[in-house]
Amino acid sequence: MRKRVTIQDIADALGISRNTVSKAINNSDGLADATRERILQKATEMGYKQFSYITMVAQNLEQYENTGDSKDKKSAFAFYNTSSEGLENDKTKEIALFTRGFLGGSHFSATMLDKFQRELSQLGYSMTLHRLTSEEIRGFHLPPTFNRERTSGIMCVEIFDYNYAQMLCDLELPILFVDGPVEHMENPLPTDLLLMDNSQAITRFVKDMLSHGITEIGFTGYAVHCCSFMERYLAFRNAMFLYGGTIREEFCIIGSPDNKRYPAKEDYRRYLKEELSRLDHLPQVFICTNDFNAMDMLFVCRELGISVPEDVMICGFDDAPESKVISPSLTTIHIHSQIMGLSAVQMLMARIKEPNLNFRTVHTESTLIYRESASFQDESSLI
Repeated sequence: MRKRVTIQDIADALGISRNTVSKAINNSDGLADATRERILQKATEMGYKQFSYITMVAQNLEQYENTGDSKDKKSAFAFYNTSSEGLENDKTKEIALFTRGFLGGSHFSATMLDKFQRELSQLGYSMTLHRLTSEEIRGFHLPPTFNRERTSGIMCVEIFDYNYAQMLCDLELPILFVDGPVEHMENPLPTDLLLMDNSQAITRFVKDMLSHGITEIGFTGYAVHCCSFMERYLAFRNAMFLYGGTIREEFCIIGSPDNKRYPAKEDYRRYLKEELSRLDHLPQVFICTNDFNAMDMLFVCRELGISVPEDVMICGFDDAPESKVISPSLTTIHIHSQIMGLSAVQMLMARIKEPNLNFRTVHTESTLIYRESASFQDESSLI
């Protein structure tokens, strides 16, 4: 495995201090442009990876090298120091990404953030990543890496604590939430909100099931976890009402052990096992809040000797990479992450340019995908 390049490695290669390299990578003041450029070029050559300003500078360095454009002595820094029409001054050109957890490749937002970052770089913005700890959220603390003076706007991903979200809104910076606290649905926060379409594909799935005589449909997942989970649960209930289905409340397993938003996987699977064991019989299909909940359900079904899809069918949401390779492969709902990334940039830039605009909630397209865990022999008959 290739050794991960560190700031110290770059410093050693150039014969300079670690602090100087850190200043260049984090775009801190007090460093000559020539020194900054030399450090970033070396970082790029050595394969240094950091999910922030450095990656976008590396992209622009490569662009300038390929085109041979020498109109500006500052080379790749031109994109950072050139004002965009209607945007803020040079001292505030960073977008801060706040997130609670690790947004790995299995999370729908990984692709979204790649698109978001690339679009930002075209506008002369960098992005800094700030992972919030549970202690920071409980104590209403901003992460120590956050620099308000340099920040043009904030995007929040997986920030579902309503009170902490309110505190962030009180900073009076342009802010966008990708998904958000479920309490926002009752007491809206003063923020823009970006969501995937959580209704249409579930409505289609329920209609398909009912049209094939599958009338006992259940729902699993902690419904109050976030806005999107609640929207998916409500979509299930609304579709059952719209197409004449009967909801059996015992088939709606929408809680969480001790009402924890982030229970340990073992605890949640134990909870699911207990809830399934209480049923006098299984529904014909379960709709799950996301693919990870669906995979937990698959695991518990195997432990209980329940066969999927023969004894119960399962539908997830997200179209995570694992959904294609797990056995049986998951029927799921695909999130179009690229359009979410583009929409996020557009919404945040509009808020930066026009802070007094009315707040917006935007939903982007999602698509139902049938696979082995819930399918029909003649899917062409589905309407």
